[in-house]
Amino acid sequence: MVMKKGDIFEIIYLGKHEKGMSQRHVRIIAVTDGYVKAYCYTRRQIRVFKRKNILAYAKVKGA
Repeated sequence: MVMKKGDIFEIIYLGKHEKGMSQRHVRIIAVTDGYVKAYCYTRRQIRVFKRKNILAYAKVKGA
């Protein structure tokens, strides 16, 4: 599944410095080879996620 601008996804990823896994709902802003820039509904701010640290993702239905 391809992440596209405006889509809303649930992601599971490894946090910085191996702080463990985290689950978030995000709205995609931009996708590059190494990063995903997205608005995080949990933190209520724009965040940048390393693609290699995203363990799983699924598009939120109805979004």
